[in-house]
Amino acid sequence: MSDHHSSALSTQDSALAKNSMVQTRGSELPGYGYRESGGSFAETAGALAGMDLRAIWRILSKRKWLIGGCIAACLLSGLLWTLLKKPLYTASLRLEIARSAPKMFKGDDIGLHESDAADLATEIELLKSHNLAERVASLTHFSRDLSGQPASASRAEGSGENGKIGSRDGVREAAKVILDGLLIKLAPGTRLVDISYTDPQPERAQRIANAYGEAFVATNLDKRFQANAHAKSFLEDQLVQIKHRLEDSQKAMIAFAEKEQIIATTDKASITENELTAANAALGAVIGERIKNEQLWRQTQNASAFDLPQILTNKAIGDLRSQRGQLVAEYQEKSDTFRADYPAMIQLNNKIKEIDRQLGIETKMIKSSLKGAYDASLGQEADMKQRIEKLRTEALDLQKRSIRYNILKHEVETTRSLYENLLQRYKEVDVASGVGTNNVFIVDKAQLPVSPSSPNIPKAFLISLALGLVLGVGGAFALEQFDDIIYSPVEAELASGLTLLGVIPKTKPPQTFQAACEDLRSPISESFRSLCTSLHYSTENGVPKTLLITSSRPGEGKSSVALGVAHHFAATGLKVLLLDSDLRNPSLHKKTGLDNSIGLSSYLTHNCEVRDAIRRIEETNLYAMTSGPLPPNPVELLHGPRFASLLSVGGEIFDLIIIDGPPVMGMADSLILANMTSTTLLVIAAGEGRTHMVRGTLKRLGLARARPLGMILNKFAATSAYGYGYGYGYEYGYGYGAEMAADSEKLEKQPEHPRKLNSGAAAAS
Repeated sequence: MSDHHSSALSTQDSALAKNSMVQTRGSELPGYGYRESGGSFAETAGALAGMDLRAIWRILSKRKWLIGGCIAACLLSGLLWTLLKKPLYTASLRLEIARSAPKMFKGDDIGLHESDAADLATEIELLKSHNLAERVASLTHFSRDLSGQPASASRAEGSGENGKIGSRDGVREAAKVILDGLLIKLAPGTRLVDISYTDPQPERAQRIANAYGEAFVATNLDKRFQANAHAKSFLEDQLVQIKHRLEDSQKAMIAFAEKEQIIATTDKASITENELTAANAALGAVIGERIKNEQLWRQTQNASAFDLPQILTNKAIGDLRSQRGQLVAEYQEKSDTFRADYPAMIQLNNKIKEIDRQLGIETKMIKSSLKGAYDASLGQEADMKQRIEKLRTEALDLQKRSIRYNILKHEVETTRSLYENLLQRYKEVDVASGVGTNNVFIVDKAQLPVSPSSPNIPKAFLISLALGLVLGVGGAFALEQFDDIIYSPVEAELASGLTLLGVIPKTKPPQTFQAACEDLRSPISESFRSLCTSLHYSTENGVPKTLLITSSRPGEGKSSVALGVAHHFAATGLKVLLLDSDLRNPSLHKKTGLDNSIGLSSYLTHNCEVRDAIRRIEETNLYAMTSGPLPPNPVELLHGPRFASLLSVGGEIFDLIIIDGPPVMGMADSLILANMTSTTLLVIAAGEGRTHMVRGTLKRLGLARARPLGMILNKFAATSAYGYGYGYGYEYGYGYGAEMAADSEKLEKQPEHPRKLNSGAAAAS
């Protein structure tokens, strides 16, 4: 191998090792061996993908024709349904249902009322009642419209007993039809109610919708008139009864008062009670006066003569005390001059004594008057207490006799109050019966529909589209659960549990596989370079010495893959032997154009030597041994010592021996070959291989103690990979591309060499 090719291969290996090698779940796949996976392929995919949107998109892309067909079928069905369905028109009227009727008189809210939600729900249920629908049918003559008869015929039908019965039955049937086309809807968060009626005729839909609202308003008014009339009749009866009771109670009270001599001055007290109250008030005043006089008298008893306020304020005593003071002063003045027995001094002393005598008389008179006032107050108090005691005795006796009187009096007052209230309510109801209060109002009347409400083409289109999507997507996921065909590298890894070493694209006609391999710029050549690079780094020692390439079943392209791998390694300078060991259905001689008269079977049956069976393909490092004539016992031949000797001798001469083995399923050939070779590769055809067959193949290889190195996905169509996004549109110009292009030009300029047999000696050399 030249330095030029070595440089190209090293550059190529470093680039493709990063872009093409697929590393899969190292923790789940120890080394590169086969991992036994439990459960179905769908379960494994679901567990690994989870909520992967790309996996969902892959399934949808894969089943796009199914989804498109379901959508188209549903859209067509919806279109036919809309075209065949009879047009219907809907007219809507809006009502406002207030909480209660406006209060015309005080006391209208007396009684128990339902809650707001319950009251509104009751009104809505009344709108759905059959009686209201019959009233609307009668108002609009809907029964006549249903029968298709003119008005005269309808009136004639209603005459007579049988006619009445028939008309009544017709109204009932018409009411049922109205209820079927009726829709009652409450506007969220409001007390507005929409009444919609659907009918084939737009004019009739408008007429019935408006009539429905007017009939409900009239029904509500009738209900209130009936309630007022009932209340008026009830109040009249109650007024008559209470009036008689009031008269009887008044007569009984008056008769009892006359019998017991009870006279009431006011509504609250009798004469005796009033006198007792007045006497108690007077007694309080008398007691106060007595206490005052007693205090004054007690003061005169304990105090000195001239310390009393009454004495000090007395004018006569004051004058006498003033005269005495003057005389005492004069006596003191003359005592300095005269002796006490002097006549003038004796005269002054006598005058002073006289004034003292008069003062004593005045003081005694004042004390006597205070004592008299106290005694008088004390006597008056005693008399008043006796009077009060007498009145108390009379009042107690009166109260005992007034118990029955008070009962009669209370009954009279209660009956009178009840009578007055009922009379007031009767007058209010009598007036209110003609007012016509209502809590239902028409907000918007129904307008004439200009377009049909059903069938709604946009709505039917959306429903059909949604149904088609549901059916299509559901069918796609349902089919995915039963589809075990391997389409993509991810599915191949999940099904086999092996490392994906390479992806070989499918050739596009009219280009053949051989021509694509020879074209160094083709995607297939690039994919084989990537595969061989992965093989180069798959083991610690580089490329394995012996390599078995097999598949689960025939037709998966294992021979083409073996030839392509052999071509690539031969192009890198390795001496490669390609061995066709499929002794049942060989194909290597067809792909290479070599003669198959002598081959592996000839060598194994001792009909030739190795040098006679090996042929060189053109002027390359690639040598091939075809299968030779088909033997009757391929298993015995492959299991014999000559095949093992072939591998041993060939391993000394060739750098790499690639064995194109038979399929694994149903035959033991590949099991023997896998046990004798150092490495096994499994080829899976995209769109053809099945999960159960791949797993069965790996189990059979495991029984032969063959450990596959990895897996190759062949015939992969990147354009139909259902969302996986794999592509192989490689362009040259990355460094190694120019060199490979130059090598290709050199190969094209070399003269063609015929494919001919070469001797064993030439092969050995």
